[in-house]
Amino acid sequence: MKEILKISHLTKYYDKTLAVNDLSLSLEEGEIFGFIGPNGAGKSTTIRAIMNLITKTKGKIYLNGEILDKNNINQKELIGYLPSEVHLYDDLTVKEMLDYHESFYKKNLTKRRKELVTRLQIDETKKIEDLSLGNLKKVGIVLALMHEPKILILDEATSGLDPVIQEEFYNLLKEEKKKKTTIFYSTHILSEISKICDRVGMIKNGTLIKIEEVAELQKKELSFITITSSNIDQIIEELKIKPILKTKDTIKFKNVIEINKLLKILSKIKIDKLLIEPANIEDIFLHYYK
Repeated sequence: MKEILKISHLTKYYDKTLAVNDLSLSLEEGEIFGFIGPNGAGKSTTIRAIMNLITKTKGKIYLNGEILDKNNINQKELIGYLPSEVHLYDDLTVKEMLDYHESFYKKNLTKRRKELVTRLQIDETKKIEDLSLGNLKKVGIVLALMHEPKILILDEATSGLDPVIQEEFYNLLKEEKKKKTTIFYSTHILSEISKICDRVGMIKNGTLIKIEEVAELQKKELSFITITSSNIDQIIEELKIKPILKTKDTIKFKNVIEINKLLKILSKIKIDKLLIEPANIEDIFLHYYK
């Protein structure tokens, strides 16, 4: 597959505070790459560095094999960007804002613009200053997609959107993927990752701690075990676990032991009840943030 975006050893300090630490990753053509982490983990700083909105302390970022240059207009035409907070010209109407954006491009964007406005249910007659957070975000989505970029950089894209528009937005992204658009999708909402992403990078305290294919992540043998027994302390000692719930005769714990091995150990102990619950995608993500 063709490499579209490459981040090499990105580091960013704000004064003495380390925001992103030696981060390296690459995105391939036509993939949706999820970038996930709690608020303050370094997601938005990474995106601002990609967009040349901040000065990097260290590292290089490449688009199609060339260093990203904030003065390169040809590169800018390949990128669609949706920031986490959309700030536009308050005194313009939505139509005037979209007209202004369209004027920067030589190609005709009318057909695509009309399609997006219709699908996202946008009223072009309203002034920007009168828009709700959700409607402002919808305008931001149109601005990011209407020129049909080859790479989309999306930061907390669905915040403020109602569930119906969220689903339409996911459909738009899946259509972009079919057109081989590369999508860098930053979020802290775990369910979005399993819904639309091919791979995911997890960032914690500015450090990229893991990159994994979403399909493989969903196969991880993580489960929750609940046991009722008169030998609770013996079970804890044998399994070398830290229960997340413990009473006189019951424990619940997060299990990463292969199931046959687990049952073999437990077969030596008198068990009254045993419940095995498979972990969902959110449990798996949280496992890496313990």
